[in-house]
Amino acid sequence: MEREKVEKDWAARGFSCDLWVDPPGQVWKNFVHDADELVMVLEGEEEFEMSGKKYRPKPGEEFLIPARAYHTARNIGKVTSKWLYGYKRK
Repeated sequence: MEREKVEKDWAARGFSCDLWVDPPGQVWKNFVHDADELVMVLEGEEEFEMSGKKYRPKPGEEFLIPARAYHTARNIGKVTSKWLYGYKRK
């Protein structure tokens, strides 16, 4: 999936779009945001956990994290992961 295409699509839907890069084994625990968050894995294996459930979106697959939902992101692969994230603009 082309990043520029995703940025345009998300902007049309009211979301920002930025790149995040995680080394293998990186874990971000118990984050919460006031806005809906979209994520899309570009490379690697990223796992997201919410409400005790684990999600492993495939590269190019969109995943929505609802506003005020506590969530954890972890790179479960052996290589650096790259993923897009964006927040719903108010």
